[in-house]
Amino acid sequence: MEKKTNILLIYTGGTIGMVKDYNSGALKAFNFKKLLKNIPELAQLDCHIDSISFDEPIDSSNINTSHWVDIATIIETHYESHDGFVVLHGSDTMSYSASALSYMLENLRKPVIFTGSQLPIGDLRTDAKENLITSIQIAALQERGKSVIQEVGLYFEYKLYRANRTTKINAEHFEAFESLNYPPLVESGVHLKVYKEYLMPKTRARKLVVHKELDSNVAILKLFPGFNELLLKSILETENLKALVLETYGAGNAPTEGWVIENLKLAIKKGLHIVNVTQCSGGSVIMGQYETSEQLKKLQLISGKDITTEAAITKLMYLLGSEVSKGSFKTVFETSLRGEMN
Repeated sequence: MEKKTNILLIYTGGTIGMVKDYNSGALKAFNFKKLLKNIPELAQLDCHIDSISFDEPIDSSNINTSHWVDIATIIETHYESHDGFVVLHGSDTMSYSASALSYMLENLRKPVIFTGSQLPIGDLRTDAKENLITSIQIAALQERGKSVIQEVGLYFEYKLYRANRTTKINAEHFEAFESLNYPPLVESGVHLKVYKEYLMPKTRARKLVVHKELDSNVAILKLFPGFNELLLKSILETENLKALVLETYGAGNAPTEGWVIENLKLAIKKGLHIVNVTQCSGGSVIMGQYETSEQLKKLQLISGKDITTEAAITKLMYLLGSEVSKGSFKTVFETSLRGEMN
């Protein structure tokens, strides 16, 4: 008889873990120890479920790097005793957290599935039950005694995506997330359809390495018609700033005015890492394709290729925390570490 898989639920906060107090109408945190009582369907899953909650559940708008370290530490502590992990998280910053965890968990050989919901678990029309049940089911998938999913994923509304490829695109629809540059890993219909060709390629088993040093001396600047030199300078001259995600137009284009190029050139000379990422939801940066990006290419800006802004900013925090040398920073960033870029 096969042993049951052990799944650990990690509740950080967010709508999915809320229940409505029908007397007051207010939302309050759910007691995950009573999970089976509230969702009896979980008993039908062929796995054993444990749960851990943050002492103080937090709204995902308040998430910071220390919470990412907390999640990574919980996974590290229970890595040998559990076969898969489901992280319940508010949807607003889920793509950031899930992207960060993908970098922090090196040599991951088990599933870490982020999920949440748009409506609380006790609501009549909630999406929480389906998201939770299917996330646990996916985390428990095994083949020849090994996990089918061996990476950080994000499951929402019938699709499992690679976490560091996702962006929250809708605040109201149940289909809140999209992965425009990479296909889903799993689709949930009558059956669970696993697209094995899109999963992270299996490599030689190595010990899990958990990176807990993140450097948040980073910023994002989204270009817009009419942005001025004062604004650009104030961002580039921010005290202790080490890296900047520059959200450019289209395939990586920016104004060719002298002051734009001169300020960027000076900042790079002083050691600032600047990553060129497109503002478009889908597509890639191809510097040099147009005259308006030729100058950026000459400046040796780091190409974000088809990375999302969420994956770019968290990758910078991870690389800066890992103290990657200045000389190899551009090369390392432009290399896909966890399947975050093509």
